[in-house]
Amino acid sequence: MYDVIIIGAGVSGCACARELSRYRLNICVLEREEDVCCGTSKANSAIVHAGFDAKSGSLMAKLNVEGNQRMEELSRELDFPFQRNGSLVVCFEPDGVPDLEALYERGIQNGVKELRIIERDELAELEPNISDHAIKALYAPTGGIVCPFGMNFAFAENAAANGVEFQFDTEVIGFEKQEACWKIKTSQGEFLTKYVVNAAGVYADVLHNMVSQEKLQITARRGNYCLLDHSAKGFVNHTVFQLPGKYGKGVLITPTVHGNILIGPTAVDIEDKEGTNTTQEELAELLEKASTTVTNLPVRQIITSFAGLRAHEDGHEFRIGQAKGAEGFIDCAGIESPGLTAAPAIGSMVADIIRKLANPQENPDFIGTRKGILDPRTLDYEERAKLIQKNPAYGAIVCRCEMITQGEIEDAINRPLGAKSLDGVKRRTRAGMGRCQSGFCSPKTMEILAEQRGVEIAEITKSGGNSKLIVGINKDKI
Repeated sequence: MYDVIIIGAGVSGCACARELSRYRLNICVLEREEDVCCGTSKANSAIVHAGFDAKSGSLMAKLNVEGNQRMEELSRELDFPFQRNGSLVVCFEPDGVPDLEALYERGIQNGVKELRIIERDELAELEPNISDHAIKALYAPTGGIVCPFGMNFAFAENAAANGVEFQFDTEVIGFEKQEACWKIKTSQGEFLTKYVVNAAGVYADVLHNMVSQEKLQITARRGNYCLLDHSAKGFVNHTVFQLPGKYGKGVLITPTVHGNILIGPTAVDIEDKEGTNTTQEELAELLEKASTTVTNLPVRQIITSFAGLRAHEDGHEFRIGQAKGAEGFIDCAGIESPGLTAAPAIGSMVADIIRKLANPQENPDFIGTRKGILDPRTLDYEERAKLIQKNPAYGAIVCRCEMITQGEIEDAINRPLGAKSLDGVKRRTRAGMGRCQSGFCSPKTMEILAEQRGVEIAEITKSGGNSKLIVGINKDKI
């Protein structure tokens, strides 16, 4: 019998797990994939919104601003990359100025600090590659960028360090309300819990509708992205949005915390909750729109494209609270943009709901900090030499594009909730995220995974399940 079961190990679910671990509660996270960060949290814009976009007075606006304000301290406590690089919403025509001013007023109402409208000269000084057609911009210095994988893993590992259990490859297929608890039926058997937190992303409506007569509709909204190589670093320095206008909402161009440039997303509502495929039409639309924001977009530096799904709720609002007619079933649903920014505040809100329901004691042994994977490049020459002398694996470069060492990969595999697949290593260390897109390093990474996990190399997968990369060993068949 658990006190709380959280369904979904994305950034929202793991933020809830971390906040709930502050109390003496028996907590388990159920995740249908083989790892944390396998849904919306792995494929998004990786930005920390300032908070001027959400409707004033909405839960989305409140949690956005709160999450933004907490991000700096949280990144230090949990050791994940975050930069406050600032954001710009660019206006290209005089007819759009009233809309820009309305966005400014909304930001002020939402409590966004340091917000101001800047003229063409200052905009061009901040972003030399901005389009010649840009006339004004809304400047939000509090906007930022974050590593979404690093943030998700940080929440999860800290929760695990505080006693939260994680059960992977476990898909929820039904619920049964019993007298004092919920029975959760899964692909791996049944679980009993007093409280359920539904943080299932694009599937949150499916789970909600199993237990409540008040139905919820979540639409999978697909967004295509393009990622540029490190050689494009500095092309933009701020997160640059387009002011929504007669040509639609537009797309953003932003630096990443790892030195790339990211372009996206498109927005297409689809029925398939697994439809993370890119399309030629969406990618063409993406680059066409991005080219109106800047001059000489370096498209030859694109190294990959990908797509993610946003969990769009019909009312475009976060749905957080007990489901109607389902006591003890707490929804954490409709968490689309700015969900990544709001995640710390979402976790606190869900924890407060359960604290009021269960009245648990505080956990006196709660650990509030976590140390991430060591990046040898942050060390000076002498420190790095000492590290390599102590552990030679930190002197063996496996991923040449991102300069990731064997020591970092071994750490990623052996730490709490460690990597079990190529994608698990990639998201934790960036091995395979560079220009060659794992063309060089994947065989060696697979060897390290097999050795560290004590399995045959043919058992190593790209992303769990049936995604095996080796179908047989030629030498064994001859």
